[in-house]
Amino acid sequence: MVALRGRDIDAFLARPDPGRPIILLYGPDAGLVRERADALLASAVDDPDDPFSLVRLDGDELSAEPSRLVDEAMTVPLFGGRRAIRIRAGARSFASGIDTLADTPIKDCRIVIEAGELRAENPLRKACERARTAVAIACYPDGERDLAKLIDDELRIANLRITADARASLTALLGGDRQASRNELRKLALYAHGKGEVTLDDVMAVVADASELKIDPIVDGAFAGKPELVETEFAKAMVAGTYPGVIIAAAQRQAAWLHKTALAAAQGTPVSTLLDSGFPRLHFSRRANVETALRYFNAARLTSVIEVLATAALDMRKQASLAAAIAQRTLMTIAHNAKRRG
Repeated sequence: MVALRGRDIDAFLARPDPGRPIILLYGPDAGLVRERADALLASAVDDPDDPFSLVRLDGDELSAEPSRLVDEAMTVPLFGGRRAIRIRAGARSFASGIDTLADTPIKDCRIVIEAGELRAENPLRKACERARTAVAIACYPDGERDLAKLIDDELRIANLRITADARASLTALLGGDRQASRNELRKLALYAHGKGEVTLDDVMAVVADASELKIDPIVDGAFAGKPELVETEFAKAMVAGTYPGVIIAAAQRQAAWLHKTALAAAQGTPVSTLLDSGFPRLHFSRRANVETALRYFNAARLTSVIEVLATAALDMRKQASLAAAIAQRTLMTIAHNAKRRG
């Protein structure tokens, strides 16, 4: 079974193994999936903009004819050179195409598959993990060390330093989506161009304002029992092009964190101490809603919410066209039920 972890992922991405040309990228961080896919495809072909060199396939369409994957992989470019195939996986499986392709010698062709969260028993994930010519790479939201490196890398390019308080606040505002985090950092670097150092005022002026269209207000509103806020902010997120799965993934992380915090509070640790410690550090603008959520939800109720969110995530993968409706309905239900006891 080939499912890379930690440093093995970085090593593979820096120098992909030609003996494993089939690469599955999956997980809740859609931005990291896209970023890694872009890098793998850019190094696989001479011109990523050439439609004869880079073929794009839809996973749901491919499921109706999985053998097409083999045909595409074995096609020799008219003018020679390397070739790549980019597949966006949907709700339908084309795992049989991977199984067939795994037993077929592939020359000068890289296949990169992008997917959302996949459980261990998912047919596509299982096919890629058991194939000798494939590798599966999970893409999870950045942790503290990953964010620190991302911040340093982007600011170093812009010849900028950052103050300690600015770094702490910036770290709390980033992390749910790699590409979104990188875009915010580049906007911040542009804003602070020529100053030499990024300050807390810079972070609050650029990144904090931009985060209003992100997902924290939706998630916090749901757990704080504010359906009107959820409805308004969810609509903004849809207009901004946010994928509903990203919102549900954020709600799952928040539910897990609230559950852990509720357990610690039940054992006697003051809520204020819990909110002031740990990673990611809670941004002050979210504190009131999170405190309200911890008053409404105990650990047992949060366990039920975690199950509801997991079901919603699965339903969204099965019915991609209804993803927005499923996500909104789930979050609104949590918000409406938040104030109920028991």
